[in-house]
Formats: sequence, structure tokens, C-alpha cells
Amino acid sequence: MHTHNRLPADTPAAERERLRVAERERAMELRAQGVLRKLWRTPGSAGTVALYECRDATHLHEALASLPMFPWLKVSVEPLAAHPQEVQAAKALSAARGTSHDPSGGHDEQPV
Repeated sequence: MHTHNRLPADTPAAERERLRVAERERAMELRAQGVLRKLWRTPGSAGTVALYECRDATHLHEALASLPMFPWLKVSVEPLAAHPQEVQAAKALSAARGTSHDPSGGHDEQPV
């Protein structure tokens, strides 16, 4: 997913900082829940690329809407499906380690 923060430039510095701190706290909670898996900054912009793992589109929307910056985020979602090669590679790695691996992440449905 791609996000771009469109917080108005005239937002007071104190409010900007409050939102930044609250956003970071909520993102860390989503990480601890296994929902937010990875986050990258888009160089030269106020954008990010994020990897979320959710049960479905509603779960993803709820996670995004819980972010303090959500009202100012432009969000572009690109759903992903497991590639057969990745599933095979995960199974081979698990076999080599002598462990069982569920490439679906334990979800009944494809993650969003």
C-alpha cells in the first residue's frame, strides 16, 4: 500500500508533533498485533509504502482508520496474493529447519 500524508502546511507545529507521536504509537501497536508488517519511506516525499497483513478489506480499513493521521492520508491499496514460488520456498525452508510452516499466516482467506 502507498500512503501520502496531506496534513495541511499551516497545521501548528505543536499539533503536528502531537499527531506524529500518536501515529508512531498506533503504528507500533499494529506491528505488535502483526498487522503492520513493514514500512518504507518514499524518498523526497511525505509518502510511505507499507505492508499490512489483514484478514480482509474491512480489517485493513479498520487498521488504517485507527491511525491518527488517517483523515489526511491519501491511500492506494495494492492487494497481494501468495506466489506459488514463495509458497514452495517457505515449505522447503520449513522442511530444512524441521518445522511446519503455514504460508497463509494462519488466515483462512488471502490476506489483503
